[in-house]
Amino acid sequence: MNNNDRLAEILTAVRKNVPLVHAVTNYVTINDCANVLLSYGASPAMCESCDEVYDFAKLASSLYINLGTLTREQEQSVLLAAESAKKHNIPVVLDPVACGAIPRKLEVIGKIQEVGRIDVIKGNIGEIKFLAGVDSLTRGVDSLDTGDGALEACKMVASKYNCVVAATGAEDYITDGTRSAVIKNGTELFTKITGAGCMTGAICAGAAGACDDMFLSTVSAILSMNVAGEDAAKKASLPGSFRVNFIDSVYSLTAEKLMEEGNVEWI
Repeated sequence: MNNNDRLAEILTAVRKNVPLVHAVTNYVTINDCANVLLSYGASPAMCESCDEVYDFAKLASSLYINLGTLTREQEQSVLLAAESAKKHNIPVVLDPVACGAIPRKLEVIGKIQEVGRIDVIKGNIGEIKFLAGVDSLTRGVDSLDTGDGALEACKMVASKYNCVVAATGAEDYITDGTRSAVIKNGTELFTKITGAGCMTGAICAGAAGACDDMFLSTVSAILSMNVAGEDAAKKASLPGSFRVNFIDSVYSLTAEKLMEEGNVEWI
């Protein structure tokens, strides 16, 4: 079975196994993440109470941590959930939102690494370059960076954190430090709605809950996001209608469509 076949197989596995994704995510896009996970085939649980997260994380198939609107209580919840995930061998996907703009985010990532585990880091190109110690262009939570040097930055972060790293942008770069892929699908309309990056991170966690290979699961999830986005863009050219059509396109996505329309360069 070649890699493209395996990407489609992972989508099928998500729909068959319905992985439970424990998400501690930002308040701006929490509903978007829940809905895209449902459409993708996973089961979302937006559990963040400090009194509940440790026990809940051990029941999940994967844990998604998004640092976008990080309150002090959320920080405590994130660390408790990450600690539980490490103890109970639950894969963790981290979205380091605005880590280049807010120094505290980097401190929290260090704490997560210390008490828990990080299996996948999914950020925009600017965030990944910042984690790599490379100059990048950002504005708040948005990346203004091009893809120049993105794959090299991903490899540096993969080595630093010993995990799979994905940098999203006009093209998406994914690596585990040895295997790498560039995804060339996508649509500019993702930049016109709130939550595209967060939804990408969420379905990365969904795929991670259905596949032990974190590199291939991440490639499959991001490819699924982009192929569905292209489909939605064909039906709607304005942001509001695109958002609605996108959720429908994720729900309608098939393994066959992923194989036929996916444009992945394996490196």
